[in-house]
Amino acid sequence: MLKLIERLGPIAAEQAGETLTLPFEARMRGRLKAVSDAGRELGLFLDRGPVLRDGDGLRAESGEVVRVQAADEPVVTARIEGALALARLCYHLGNRHVQLAIAGDAQRGWVRFPPDHVLEELAERLGATLEHHAAPFDPEPGAYGQAEGHGHDHHHHQASAHVH
Repeated sequence: MLKLIERLGPIAAEQAGETLTLPFEARMRGRLKAVSDAGRELGLFLDRGPVLRDGDGLRAESGEVVRVQAADEPVVTARIEGALALARLCYHLGNRHVQLAIAGDAQRGWVRFPPDHVLEELAERLGATLEHHAAPFDPEPGAYGQAEGHGHDHHHHQASAHVH
């Protein structure tokens, strides 16, 4: 088994000897047994940290590099016209504390999320058209970035006002 022990962040495809395609739920884990796309047994032994993103590299104990790919999985893509409408849609869906992938294409802006009838009804009420399909799910990483392995910095720096 190839032991993957180090996160490399985004890498180019040609920097990796092989690929590992995983769904979102598996990319959230630091410890995992998996099989590479070439059929090789892999073990992830990573520090706690951010979700593995599509295109991230992992280094093995041996120095070999494996590139992570986001697997196609069941998703709902909600498309909507206009920047304000997209912002409103993102706000209301995000207010439900669900993971969202947000992007745009030649047609218009879109938001992608796992199938959920309540979220789907909300998106339609806000004017979105929905597409149920299989696609990679690579949601936004979050406002706190998680670069150090935790989501929130508890050492807030408060501005203080002095009144004389």
